[in-house]
Amino acid sequence: MESVGSRPQPSSEELIDWDRSIVWHAFSQMAEYDGLIIESADGCTLKDIFGKTYLDGASSLWCNLFGHRVPEIDQAIQDQLRNVAHVTNLGMSHPATITLAKRLIDLAPSNLRHVFFAGDGASAVEVAMKLAFQYWRQCEHPDPRRTKFLALGDAYHGDTIGTVSISGVSRFQSLFSPLLCDVIRGPCPDTYRTPEMMDVEQANAYYLDCYSRLLRDHGHEIVAVVVEPRVQGAAGFIVQPAGFLEGIAALCKEHGVLLIADEIAVGMGRTGKMFAIEHSPPNQPPIQPDLMCIGKGLTGGYLPMSATLASTRIWNAFLGTHSESKTFFHGHTYGGNPLSAAAAHAVLDLFQTRFPLERVRQRSEYLAALLEPLRNLPHVGDVRQAGMMAAVELVRNPATREPFLWEERVAAKVCEALLRRNVWLRPLGNVIPIIPPLSISATELEHLVASLQAELESLQMP
Repeated sequence: MESVGSRPQPSSEELIDWDRSIVWHAFSQMAEYDGLIIESADGCTLKDIFGKTYLDGASSLWCNLFGHRVPEIDQAIQDQLRNVAHVTNLGMSHPATITLAKRLIDLAPSNLRHVFFAGDGASAVEVAMKLAFQYWRQCEHPDPRRTKFLALGDAYHGDTIGTVSISGVSRFQSLFSPLLCDVIRGPCPDTYRTPEMMDVEQANAYYLDCYSRLLRDHGHEIVAVVVEPRVQGAAGFIVQPAGFLEGIAALCKEHGVLLIADEIAVGMGRTGKMFAIEHSPPNQPPIQPDLMCIGKGLTGGYLPMSATLASTRIWNAFLGTHSESKTFFHGHTYGGNPLSAAAAHAVLDLFQTRFPLERVRQRSEYLAALLEPLRNLPHVGDVRQAGMMAAVELVRNPATREPFLWEERVAAKVCEALLRRNVWLRPLGNVIPIIPPLSISATELEHLVASLQAELESLQMP
């Protein structure tokens, strides 16, 4: 081990050993772990401890909006450091945090006028769940019968006990089932694996009819419907049928149930709108959820921060005297951190300057054109996309849509092979998500898709 100043500098071999034997990596089997160790990054390029570079095709798990070492975000954090690094939001605040909250409500659906800051996506959804639950106990007309949430099939909302409860990815939650709260669950609104091979329009009618019946039978005991707008991320980037979200919103109004929109993965410009919920047809009124959660790209992937936006209807139910105990007794140590807020301000500025949403939409169209030839490859079952979020699903038989077994790790092997082509993607079961930074150049995007196409063309399966 060499020394740098007073601090010992470990060798590459020591770093690898410690990373495998000490660091416990998320969603990783540590007995088999062999991950990259990234030492630096610039733009859309990652560099490991051996100097090898990789195109970051996953935006560092979907959060790095504009690439690495973005001058405007770097500067914003440095400027904030000259003032103060952290101020608690328990009885205190900071101008950067206050003004960020104002900017967020100005961008969000018009009924969302209040902001609760947390540290990550799961925390933001947990806040929304608790706010919704408490609302029904102290609103103008309390209804304590409401104790359950209605969630979508194969949903993913986080890893806390509350958010695992409303998630529906069995591999992530089956072990913890004795700890989870009771949830009512509807079907996954899938446009690829539709019921009985229905077309998309028929499938949408089927899905909405299922949710209508669930709300008709259980509406009196439901706190809220929780939905990932337009795309269900960890489910395998399931793109919902057109009109599904609007139908769910209408059903919530009809049955007097709250609507929670989880925009953690799909928000912050990813789909070509600031929030995915904004993609309603022009002839329909905008969707106005009671609570909306944002995170991941909020700080450009620089610092932890998430937020739960609430309607005034929710806010008012928590107002009262100290003795009434209507307070929301919940909080996070770093909620509303000024450094994170400064980074988020820089992100919002970048949408107004170098990376307007129109540019995102144009880049999305180019990505769609590049992906089109992949649809004809032997083991590609589906290519789906929403803005700068895309995914390729691999199947054993495209005609029957028969999936590969989880144990075969087919998508994982493709992603491992891509490392030899200097491209980093991270699979989700049999699905390969493609979520590069919004700042990716046309040349980089071409390299990413061409590399993936080459590996898929060489894929040999028995």
